[in-house]
Amino acid sequence: MTTFSLDPGPDQIAVRDWLHGFAADVVRPAAAEWDEREETPWPVIQEAAKLGIYSLDFYAQQFFDPSGVGIPIAMEELFWGDAGIGLAITGTTLAAVAVLANGTDEQIGTWAPQMFGTPEDVKLGAFCSSEPDAGSDVSALRTRAVYDQAKDEWVINGTKTWATNGGIAHVHVVVATVDPELGSRGQASFIVPPGTAGLSQGQKFKKHGIRASHTAEVVLDGVRVPGHCLLGGKEKLDARLARAREGARGGGKNAAMATFEASRPAVGAQAIGIARAAYEVALDYAKTRVQFGKPIIENQGVAFQLADMKTRIDAARLLVWRASWMAVNNQPFTSAEGSMSKLYAGETAKFVTAQAMQILGGNGFTREYPVERMHRDSAIYTVFEGTSEIQRLVIARAISGAPIR
Repeated sequence: MTTFSLDPGPDQIAVRDWLHGFAADVVRPAAAEWDEREETPWPVIQEAAKLGIYSLDFYAQQFFDPSGVGIPIAMEELFWGDAGIGLAITGTTLAAVAVLANGTDEQIGTWAPQMFGTPEDVKLGAFCSSEPDAGSDVSALRTRAVYDQAKDEWVINGTKTWATNGGIAHVHVVVATVDPELGSRGQASFIVPPGTAGLSQGQKFKKHGIRASHTAEVVLDGVRVPGHCLLGGKEKLDARLARAREGARGGGKNAAMATFEASRPAVGAQAIGIARAAYEVALDYAKTRVQFGKPIIENQGVAFQLADMKTRIDAARLLVWRASWMAVNNQPFTSAEGSMSKLYAGETAKFVTAQAMQILGGNGFTREYPVERMHRDSAIYTVFEGTSEIQRLVIARAISGAPIR
């Protein structure tokens, strides 16, 4: 076990400074344009790939960094640059995490690299879990996967929604129900390889924020995938379903929840990046904006707002780093520490960006300043990958042991 430390080592500092430079020099100058266009920023992703930032190797190095803070540092810096472009660059990692959390070593080695492609031929991955009638309630998924034993194929039918990179990804990871009677315990994850017949993009959503990140429906109409595309394999699935049917507790981890558990601290770090960016803009503005003959930061009302903003950002980072360190060291989240980190960081991003707009006054409401975009981007962080209400539910159940609903 590594020792928990608040002092990143030289390797982490070098990565942080490298990413900060990329975010400042490449991401920020492009942010407003791609937000307005509401399109995937392929040139920025390709530049990230050429530098080695958009690659499986880079994210694997950060994920397995023994300090535990590799991923949070990377996420914070990229999203400090811009959340929409940041999510366009990192969205594939959710699909990769789904494979890491549920797949065999062979599946990980086969599919994770294909999600990123190469610097010359960039690809994307998409994780498809939510449905029009099943968001927070993962037990209500209607997408079905039926095993065709004669052909050793799974036949998948259903519609997914809110899928980052949905429909434009090279590789899709789809969560589907294999035994409806078991609810969330009767689900599994499947790889849908590139070019598979029956998978198509449905509606592409026009969003309030994170507009440079592609979000769409994914329609699965008679999609057939080989048996080896079931993450974890059929033997493991059959054993898990048998335990669930016998009513045994802990009948295995839910495919979607295993992915979200692993990604929550990283999502919290993204929110911190947005909050920090807005705070820095507001602090600089307060130092230079003169009203009634003095910089507005000399007014307690403004100075105290900035003090609260900085305090909450630092507190959120501590929660994210703790959860990330615990995960790397296989420490159980006995008090739902992963959910704590995502909850507090998401709420902090909304709070800080709103305060930043207030400090900038009328200027904060215009697109001449970036805090307006940051405020729009922050709104999703209390919604996706588990709403704040769901995070509180998870935490409450963990600390009480009661079946709170």
